Amino acid sequence: MASLFIAPILIAESTQELKTVRVLDETGLFTGQLRDSDDLEYSYVKPIESDDLTERQQHLEDTKADFSNSEEYALLYIPCGANCDLNYIEKSVQIFTQKTVSIGVKSKIQRQLEKQLERLKLERQGVDYAQIEGAKTSVNISNISLSGDEEKESFSELSTIVGMISGVLIYFFIFLYGSQVMRGVIEEKMSKVVEVIVSSVRPFQLMLGKIVGVALVGLTQFLLWVILTGGIVAIASSVFLGDLDPGQLSQMDPEMMEQAQINEGALEFFSMINSINFPLILGSFLFFFIGGYLLYSALFAAIGSAVDNESDTQQFMLPVTVPLILSFVVGQTILENPDSALAFWFSMIPLTSPIVMMIRVAIGVPAWELILSMALLVAGFIFTVWLAGRIYRVGILMHGKKVSWGELAKWVKFKS
Repeated sequence: MASLFIAPILIAESTQELKTVRVLDETGLFTGQLRDSDDLEYSYVKPIESDDLTERQQHLEDTKADFSNSEEYALLYIPCGANCDLNYIEKSVQIFTQKTVSIGVKSKIQRQLEKQLERLKLERQGVDYAQIEGAKTSVNISNISLSGDEEKESFSELSTIVGMISGVLIYFFIFLYGSQVMRGVIEEKMSKVVEVIVSSVRPFQLMLGKIVGVALVGLTQFLLWVILTGGIVAIASSVFLGDLDPGQLSQMDPEMMEQAQINEGALEFFSMINSINFPLILGSFLFFFIGGYLLYSALFAAIGSAVDNESDTQQFMLPVTVPLILSFVVGQTILENPDSALAFWFSMIPLTSPIVMMIRVAIGVPAWELILSMALLVAGFIFTVWLAGRIYRVGILMHGKKVSWGELAKWVKFKS
């Protein structure tokens, strides 16, 4: 998981090349005004001092021919037009490349040209551009969470990201491990192994054992992620903070930070990390992952027992997975308004609560709502396992028959 986030950054930095853009500026207004960056530098071609359009066009062709024989990335051509009219310039700039210009390079050049044109237009109208630049202000709003007598800085952006990632992980985990249970049931049914096993154990015990076994695999993976992530955070804290406690960072002034050799980026990062209630997040994630997985895997096991091959599961899979997909889609709206009636009810319904409530927990949810959601999820799991067990006990021994929803209802009512 660490390499999944770190590797793309390292690859992007290692493959970043310095690109040279040759600039033919007939106006003289942009010469020396385009700023170089880490991946982009500008070289300027002296324009021909002539008002003759033919001579200027010939000079452009010569410059293009010389550029074609070079290893430069692009040729930026800024024509003058009649009296170097700014409105003409903003519609006539051209960029020549051997290959298609990248969106990033084009955007960087475009932003710099736009900014220079805005400055020139304002100056020609008698407006002091320096005063406008000086008046630009960036406001940084700190979010202070009030909990009883305690005040704590919170970061809504990070909470939103953590909530969404938690919901996405549960969404994929349920699908991944639930599908494993369903495929395992189908495989045992088709190979007739299940007929031997049920001679020693009850069908319900067999179904529950398969569900719990796959759940332990998922929990082992989750535990490894927690340990490794905690180790990465601990190592990063020791490297950037030394012996300092992350909780002390918010109380340090700039002078103390400078003496401790801590930059503002490290302060902000570890302050954000320290604002997250990890015990609550991890505990809730563990509970809703287990509860959601057990609920859906029981349904997947019932579906697997009712069919003879995986292709026959489609008619039963859609109604079961629609609430899961719907909760994931609705979760994006709930991020904007986590206290709405929609968010409340979706976090209470057992079929949708594992994802929706997990999103809300990271943002902040009343304790009574969290407890009620957990209780309803446990009740939903118990009912689902009972329902799936009624189907499973009949379905695993049924072969060669296309099963409908009506047939499944009969299996539930069947008394053995």
